[in-house]
Amino acid sequence: MQKDDRYFMEQALREAQKALKINEVPVGAVIVSGKSIVSRAYNQNLSLNDPTAHAEILAIRKACQKKENYRLNGCEIYVTLEPCPMCLGAVVLSRIKRLVYGAPDPKGGGVHSIMEFPFEKTNHKIEIRSGIMAKECGKILKDFFKSKRHFF
Repeated sequence: MQKDDRYFMEQALREAQKALKINEVPVGAVIVSGKSIVSRAYNQNLSLNDPTAHAEILAIRKACQKKENYRLNGCEIYVTLEPCPMCLGAVVLSRIKRLVYGAPDPKGGGVHSIMEFPFEKTNHKIEIRSGIMAKECGKILKDFFKSKRHFF
Protein backbone atom coordinates (compact mmCIF):
# COMPACT_ATOMS: atom_id res chain seq x y z
CA MET A 1 0.00 0.00 0.00
CA GLN A 2 1.34 3.41 -0.92
CA LYS A 3 1.81 5.72 2.03
CA ASP A 4 -0.92 8.09 0.83
CA ASP A 5 -3.55 5.47 -0.02
CA ARG A 6 -4.93 5.44 3.50
CA TYR A 7 -5.07 9.25 3.72
CA PHE A 8 -6.95 9.61 0.44
CA MET A 9 -9.31 6.74 1.28
CA GLU A 10 -10.06 8.49 4.58
CA GLN A 11 -11.01 11.54 2.51
CA ALA A 12 -13.30 9.42 0.35
CA LEU A 13 -14.86 7.98 3.51
CA ARG A 14 -15.58 11.53 4.69
CA GLU A 15 -17.50 12.05 1.45
CA ALA A 16 -19.44 8.84 2.09
CA GLN A 17 -20.42 10.22 5.49
CA LYS A 18 -21.87 13.29 3.74
CA ALA A 19 -24.06 10.98 1.67
CA LEU A 20 -25.15 9.18 4.83
CA LYS A 21 -26.27 12.46 6.39
CA ILE A 22 -28.70 13.07 3.52
CA ASN A 23 -29.94 9.47 3.39
CA GLU A 24 -28.07 8.52 0.22
CA VAL A 25 -26.17 5.25 -0.16
CA PRO A 26 -22.89 6.19 1.57
CA VAL A 27 -20.27 6.01 -1.14
CA GLY A 28 -17.57 8.65 -1.53
CA ALA A 29 -14.83 9.38 -4.04
CA VAL A 30 -11.86 11.71 -4.40
CA ILE A 31 -9.68 12.34 -7.44
CA VAL A 32 -6.04 13.08 -6.84
CA SER A 33 -3.38 14.62 -9.07
CA GLY A 34 0.10 14.33 -7.63
CA LYS A 35 -0.48 14.74 -3.92
CA SER A 36 -3.46 17.12 -4.23
CA ILE A 37 -7.17 16.42 -4.24
CA VAL A 38 -8.69 17.78 -7.46
CA SER A 39 -12.30 16.87 -6.69
CA ARG A 40 -14.50 15.14 -4.14
CA ALA A 41 -18.01 13.77 -4.38
CA TYR A 42 -20.54 11.44 -2.83
CA ASN A 43 -23.60 9.59 -4.08
CA GLN A 44 -26.50 11.89 -4.89
CA ASN A 45 -28.87 9.70 -6.90
CA LEU A 46 -31.91 10.58 -4.81
CA SER A 47 -31.03 14.23 -4.27
CA LEU A 48 -30.46 14.91 -7.96
CA ASN A 49 -33.06 12.44 -9.30
CA ASP A 50 -30.28 11.03 -11.43
CA PRO A 51 -29.37 7.34 -11.65
CA THR A 52 -25.90 8.31 -12.90
CA ALA A 53 -25.11 10.56 -9.91
CA HIS A 54 -22.69 8.08 -8.36
CA ALA A 55 -19.76 9.46 -6.39
CA GLU A 56 -17.26 8.47 -9.09
CA ILE A 57 -19.21 10.09 -11.94
CA LEU A 58 -19.70 13.33 -10.00
CA ALA A 59 -16.02 13.43 -8.99
CA ILE A 60 -14.92 12.81 -12.59
CA ARG A 61 -17.19 15.58 -13.88
CA LYS A 62 -15.85 18.05 -11.31
CA ALA A 63 -12.22 17.12 -12.00
CA CYS A 64 -12.67 17.46 -15.76
CA GLN A 65 -14.23 20.90 -15.32
CA LYS A 66 -11.43 21.98 -13.00
CA LYS A 67 -8.72 20.72 -15.35
CA GLU A 68 -10.63 21.95 -18.42
CA ASN A 69 -10.04 18.61 -20.08
CA TYR A 70 -12.11 15.49 -20.58
CA ARG A 71 -9.04 13.40 -19.87
CA LEU A 72 -7.63 13.00 -16.40
CA ASN A 73 -4.23 11.66 -17.40
CA GLY A 74 -2.03 10.95 -14.40
CA CYS A 75 -4.88 11.20 -11.89
CA GLU A 76 -5.96 8.62 -9.35
CA ILE A 77 -9.44 7.95 -8.03
CA TYR A 78 -10.14 6.69 -4.53
CA VAL A 79 -13.62 5.30 -3.93
CA THR A 80 -15.04 3.59 -0.88
CA LEU A 81 -16.88 0.89 -2.84
CA GLU A 82 -15.89 -1.20 -5.86
CA PRO A 83 -17.17 0.76 -8.88
CA CYS A 84 -20.16 -0.47 -10.83
CA PRO A 85 -19.74 -1.14 -14.58
CA MET A 86 -20.96 2.39 -15.46
CA CYS A 87 -18.46 4.06 -13.15
CA LEU A 88 -15.64 1.77 -14.20
CA GLY A 89 -16.37 2.67 -17.82
CA ALA A 90 -16.16 6.36 -16.92
CA VAL A 91 -12.82 5.77 -15.17
CA VAL A 92 -11.46 4.11 -18.31
CA LEU A 93 -12.83 6.79 -20.65
CA SER A 94 -11.41 9.61 -18.52
CA ARG A 95 -7.96 7.97 -18.69
CA ILE A 96 -7.48 7.88 -14.92
CA LYS A 97 -4.22 6.02 -14.29
CA ARG A 98 -5.03 4.40 -10.97
CA LEU A 99 -8.19 3.17 -9.25
CA VAL A 100 -8.10 2.49 -5.52
CA TYR A 101 -11.21 1.16 -3.83
CA GLY A 102 -12.14 0.00 -0.37
CA ALA A 103 -14.94 -2.55 -0.02
CA PRO A 104 -15.94 -5.06 -2.69
CA ASP A 105 -19.49 -4.85 -4.06
CA PRO A 106 -20.72 -8.43 -4.48
CA LYS A 107 -24.02 -7.29 -5.99
CA GLY A 108 -22.86 -4.54 -8.34
CA GLY A 109 -19.08 -4.34 -8.58
CA GLY A 110 -17.73 -4.07 -12.10
CA VAL A 111 -14.05 -4.66 -11.37
CA HIS A 112 -14.05 -8.17 -9.87
CA SER A 113 -17.40 -8.99 -8.29
CA ILE A 114 -20.22 -9.34 -10.84
CA MET A 115 -18.07 -9.16 -13.94
CA GLU A 116 -14.52 -9.10 -15.14
CA PHE A 117 -13.91 -5.89 -17.08
CA PRO A 118 -12.05 -6.67 -20.33
CA PHE A 119 -9.03 -4.48 -19.58
CA GLU A 120 -6.90 -6.46 -21.99
CA LYS A 121 -9.09 -5.21 -24.86
CA THR A 122 -8.88 -1.51 -24.00
CA ASN A 123 -6.12 0.79 -25.17
CA HIS A 124 -5.93 2.44 -21.74
CA LYS A 125 -4.65 0.32 -18.87
CA ILE A 126 -5.52 1.15 -15.27
CA GLU A 127 -3.60 0.18 -12.17
CA ILE A 128 -6.09 -1.19 -9.64
CA ARG A 129 -5.67 -1.53 -5.89
CA SER A 130 -8.48 -2.95 -3.78
CA GLY A 131 -9.15 -3.54 -0.11
CA ILE A 132 -7.82 -0.23 1.22
CA MET A 133 -9.70 0.37 4.48
CA ALA A 134 -12.19 -2.28 3.31
CA LYS A 135 -13.48 -2.89 6.83
CA GLU A 136 -14.32 0.78 7.48
CA CYS A 137 -15.72 1.30 3.98
CA GLY A 138 -17.88 -1.80 4.25
CA LYS A 139 -19.12 -0.97 7.74
CA ILE A 140 -20.71 2.35 6.76
CA LEU A 141 -22.60 0.58 3.98
CA LYS A 142 -23.67 -2.39 6.13
CA ASP A 143 -24.89 -0.07 8.88
CA PHE A 144 -26.81 2.04 6.35
CA PHE A 145 -28.63 -0.92 4.82
CA LYS A 146 -29.22 -2.53 8.20
CA SER A 147 -31.00 0.67 9.32
CA LYS A 148 -33.29 0.39 6.28
CA ARG A 149 -34.51 -3.09 7.15
CA HIS A 150 -37.57 -3.27 9.35
CA PHE A 151 -38.06 -6.25 11.58
CA PHE A 152 -41.49 -7.04 12.92
